[in-house]
Amino acid sequence: MESTTVREAPAGAGLAAERAKLARLRESLAALGVTAEFREAMPALLVPRPDVGLPLWVFVGYGGAYYSWQSAEKRHPVADPAGAARVLAGYIAGRTY
Repeated sequence: MESTTVREAPAGAGLAAERAKLARLRESLAALGVTAEFREAMPALLVPRPDVGLPLWVFVGYGGAYYSWQSAEKRHPVADPAGAARVLAGYIAGRTY
């Protein structure tokens, strides 16, 4: 019988991956002229709305596969940060998808 070794992921490994995904999204948002602030403690992006209203919090959810916002009712695959940025820019401007 072969033995299997189970190792625990290094502390913070999942957070580092989430931060990297959020950094790619923030870069894509910046290219569209949308400001996003990175929150290290969460990790999350805080995206202010251009006029009035509460800012939008964007997280990496669903096992790291999606960017999610609006209480996880809205989401977009993390493999497409540019597409997610376009959807988010439309969303905060009032054009929902």
